[in-house]
Amino acid sequence: MVGVFLAASLLTIWRLESMSAGGLEGTVIGTLVTPYLTGLGNLFFAYDMLEKKNGASEVMTNCLVNNVTNMTLVLGLPALIWGLNLFPSKSSGKKKPARAKKSSPSGELNRLSLLLTLTAILFFTGTTWALGADGQITFYDGLVLVGLFVFWQCFHIFEVLKTNARQNRGFGWMLAIDLVLFGLGAYAVYVSTKWLVDWISDIHTGFISVEHMGWLSGWLMVMPNAILAFYYGWTRRPEIVYTSQVGDNHICIPLCIGIFALFKTISVPAFFQPGIYVLLGATLIHFLFIALLGRLPRLAGLVLIAAYGYFLYAGLLS
Repeated sequence: MVGVFLAASLLTIWRLESMSAGGLEGTVIGTLVTPYLTGLGNLFFAYDMLEKKNGASEVMTNCLVNNVTNMTLVLGLPALIWGLNLFPSKSSGKKKPARAKKSSPSGELNRLSLLLTLTAILFFTGTTWALGADGQITFYDGLVLVGLFVFWQCFHIFEVLKTNARQNRGFGWMLAIDLVLFGLGAYAVYVSTKWLVDWISDIHTGFISVEHMGWLSGWLMVMPNAILAFYYGWTRRPEIVYTSQVGDNHICIPLCIGIFALFKTISVPAFFQPGIYVLLGATLIHFLFIALLGRLPRLAGLVLIAAYGYFLYAGLLS
C-alpha cells in the first residue's frame, strides 16, 4: 500500500509537469494545484481518525510532523545539493544545463509570490499557536482556521482569473483529462491511506505501532512532497520546489486541523510548543533569505536540517 501511495504521487507529478509545459506558472502550480494533491493523504488521515481513540492528538501530530519536515528537511536537502536560487541567471557564468532552460524568467514575480505565501504560513501557524495556547482547538477555533484557509484560496483563484483575463488565455481541454487522472490518483491515495491506518491500528508494540500513528503517518504524507522537491530541484525549478512545500503546509495548518476541530475537540500534544517554534523559525529563515538574496544558501540548508534534528529530539526523545 505504500507502493500504491507513491505510485499515485508519481502520477500527479507526471500531470503537473504536463501542466507546467503547457504554460501554467510554477508559482500557480505550487500554490493552487500541488497542495491539494500532496495534501490529500493528510485530509484522508484526518477523516479516518475521527472515530479512533486519541485520534485528535494524532491528527495534530501528523500536521506538525508534515509541516516541520517540509520546511526543514525537505527544503534543506535540495538547497544543500542543488541550491534554491530564484534568479539562476544571476549565478555563476557557467553554462546552464539544458533542463534549466524551461525555468521561469520571471524570477522577481516568483520571489514576491513566495514571500506572500511564506507570510501566510506565519499568520496561519501563529493563529494556530494562539488558539491552541489553552491546550485545545475547539469547534469555534476550527471555524476560524477553515475561514482563513478559504479566504486565502479565494484570493489566489481570483489572481489566476485576473491573469488569464489580461493575457486572454484559457485553461485548455487537457485540463479535463488532468482532473480525471488527478481523481484516480486521489482515490488511490484514499484507499492506501485507509488500509495503512487500519493496519497500524492493530499493532500495539514496537516503534511501528499505533502509539506513533501521528509520526508515521506524517512521514508517509511527506513522501510525495519529497518526490516533488527532489524532482523539481533536479530539473532546476526552484519556484515549484519552494511553493509546493509551502503550499502543502496550508492544507495541514490550518485546513486539516480546522476541519477536524469542527467535529471533535483537539488536545494538543506535549511537543506542540517546540514544534510551532521550529516551524515559525524555519519560515522566518526562508523569508529573510528569499527577501534579501532571492535564494536559500547551502549553509542555511544545513541549519534547517539541524533544526529538524532538534524537532525529532523534542517530539520523540525528550
